[in-house]
Amino acid sequence: MVFFDVVFFSAIAPLLPRYVSELGLSKAEAGVLSASYAAGTLFFALPSGFLTARLGAKRTVIAGLLLLGCASVVFGFAHDYVLLALARFSQGMAGALIWTGALTWLVITADNDRRGAVIGTALGAAVGGALVGPALGAVAAEVGTEVVFTGVLGVAVALTVVAWRLPERGTPERQKPRIVLETMLSRPILIGTFFVAAPSVMFGAVEVLAPLRIAGLGGGGSLIAAGFIAGAALEGLLAPVAGRYSDRAGRRGPYAFGVVVCAVAVVTIAVGASMGAVMAGLMLTSLGGGICFTPALTMLTEAAESSRLHQGFAAGLSNTAWASGQVAGGMAAGALADAAGFATPALGIAILLLFTAGYACSVLAPPSVQPIEGGGG
Repeated sequence: MVFFDVVFFSAIAPLLPRYVSELGLSKAEAGVLSASYAAGTLFFALPSGFLTARLGAKRTVIAGLLLLGCASVVFGFAHDYVLLALARFSQGMAGALIWTGALTWLVITADNDRRGAVIGTALGAAVGGALVGPALGAVAAEVGTEVVFTGVLGVAVALTVVAWRLPERGTPERQKPRIVLETMLSRPILIGTFFVAAPSVMFGAVEVLAPLRIAGLGGGGSLIAAGFIAGAALEGLLAPVAGRYSDRAGRRGPYAFGVVVCAVAVVTIAVGASMGAVMAGLMLTSLGGGICFTPALTMLTEAAESSRLHQGFAAGLSNTAWASGQVAGGMAAGALADAAGFATPALGIAILLLFTAGYACSVLAPPSVQPIEGGGG
């Protein structure tokens, strides 16, 4: 289910230069279109956590699958910028439901001492979706978006049937809104959320900067797809490994190292003078993301558990963190690239990431599996 969600988030990359050309979009408008999915996820991230806590993970996932199928049909037939953005926004809302429900389903099933490995495996499956998404986008660019995205509805219905038949552990809970809000604003939860958001800003920018830089150097949709596919393969392989390692050695080391790699990567994409340099930067983003995202998400679930916050809300917060980072990174990168060139947004994001790595080293416990300092709730 997570795989299916991410396929359609990442399918936009090879299609973006085509929409820029056919619709006459500016870099800023391209950034808005790319970020619309994440904006929809951000808009519905916390409501999806509320629904998961009240209705259960299974029903939340099913609602997301059906919404994603319907919104994808609209996206496939749309040839207007506003309609495309709205359809992608709706896909993002569906993605919030799918991700929150599915991640909650996994976390409440996993043993605590294997949580990093389980979340890493889930992220590997999600990255598998990112592996297929650009290829699907490239196919849609060749044979037509109508055919490709109409088929999504059929797949969504099939997955709905499968989800309905799966057993679900845990029961819905009715936590008081005041207690939920106070807990979400507590220091451990806010820190865990920030650790997810910071690298997400970089990925939002890369979704805009990398395709435009590759296209500007003469590369086409197929090369863009190949770059994102290769990067997704690397990230998918690393995520479970990073999860298992962080279960044994603690979250701090892999998280801080991965974030530093991401800082180097985004600058390389922006200032690289050759196609080889830009593609190498794209691979580095996947290397850093594959290492840092699993411990970041695991830290957030652990902070939620120690604060007695329902895991549905923790998953909703992870969606909020990821989506807000994607939206900020995508929109800022497009607007700043229009005004001041590619290097300006990249340097700003690199500074944010280096600060985040230093902060993580100061607030996280040294190599042992412990929650963020100041834990509790």
